[in-house]
Amino acid sequence: MKSSFGIYIHWPFCLSKCPYCDFNSHVREKIDINQWQQGLLQDLKSCLSETSSKQVTSIFFGGGTPSLMPPSLAGSLIDFIYAHWPVSDQVEITLEANPNSTEVSKLKDFSAAGINRISLGIQSLNDETLKFLKRGHTATEALQAIEKARQVFPRYSFDLIYAHPNQTLETWQKELTHALTLASGHLSLYQLTIEEGTPFYLAYHRGDFTMPDEEKSADFYEFTRDAMQDKGYEAYEISNYAQPGQECAHNITYWRYNDYIGVGPGAHGRLTDSTNNKWAIRRHRSPEKWLETCGEHERILLSKQEIFEEILMMGLRLKDGLQIKTLMIYCPEQGEKLLKSSKLEQLQKGNLLHATKDRLILTPAGQLRLNSVLKYIVT
Repeated sequence: MKSSFGIYIHWPFCLSKCPYCDFNSHVREKIDINQWQQGLLQDLKSCLSETSSKQVTSIFFGGGTPSLMPPSLAGSLIDFIYAHWPVSDQVEITLEANPNSTEVSKLKDFSAAGINRISLGIQSLNDETLKFLKRGHTATEALQAIEKARQVFPRYSFDLIYAHPNQTLETWQKELTHALTLASGHLSLYQLTIEEGTPFYLAYHRGDFTMPDEEKSADFYEFTRDAMQDKGYEAYEISNYAQPGQECAHNITYWRYNDYIGVGPGAHGRLTDSTNNKWAIRRHRSPEKWLETCGEHERILLSKQEIFEEILMMGLRLKDGLQIKTLMIYCPEQGEKLLKSSKLEQLQKGNLLHATKDRLILTPAGQLRLNSVLKYIVT
């Protein structure tokens, strides 16, 4: 059986830059589509020598706003992948989309190009919140986008941001209840975070708004988890909820520390060599700089300690937890040291973690304190 991996394709362009976003996204007046198609194809081609024997299990078009690209461009990339790699019969091919670029005819063209799952950046069903987040759509347009996605795709998901200034548990309950009537098996629910280097970071430190304190944030999270469970949605990852079988396969690739390649500006990848070394690979962030190379910019051999920390950071986010065998494959010395230490015992006594013979699983209390748990384990 062939080893599997995922492919991430980054489209860096947006109509406008959201003030909370620290993703590699850019606003440009003109885009040479032919140039970008050739660049992305060349970038994919540059990955072939190391991965051509691996089976593709997921393809993810992220951004930016990839629904702004012509469906024919997405189709050419998908066709190239099918022509050069073995592709799973159950391959998941996801496209991120914004409500202001989801015309039904265009969604149908994306479907015809090979997209079989769409992820909508709704962020809120409340106009005041959308205004605060400086989103380029209204609540009505968000609802229309969900309906359009429902018409075209058998699998769709959408994102919501909660625990933001002035939001109460009552207003969030109303919004989440509405969202669940619109959902189709998967929702991504993120608490607003203030990222350094964003306009919100400056505004927050100027005192333009206040954020919920740690206790209130925990109340939001616990309410959200319980409300979703009541409707049959499990938090298979801290911020992602799905009914059985509707989990995002591509994101699970990241969280389980499997291999993936990333093409396009600022894209990252992780590849394992024949001796179980893990390589971190990235592209130039600048779209213009990336176009000069259309390939990798930097390749770093991760130390065993870096791998250990990455595996913990990713795996402990999952409801099913971290597989101990993953630690033993990639960083056996660190894994053995952890298993023999008193730290796991202390975390279990504190009701933060549950250890079985083959997994480390955070409790609900541990999930709320993920960063603290990670810091305790690695120091």
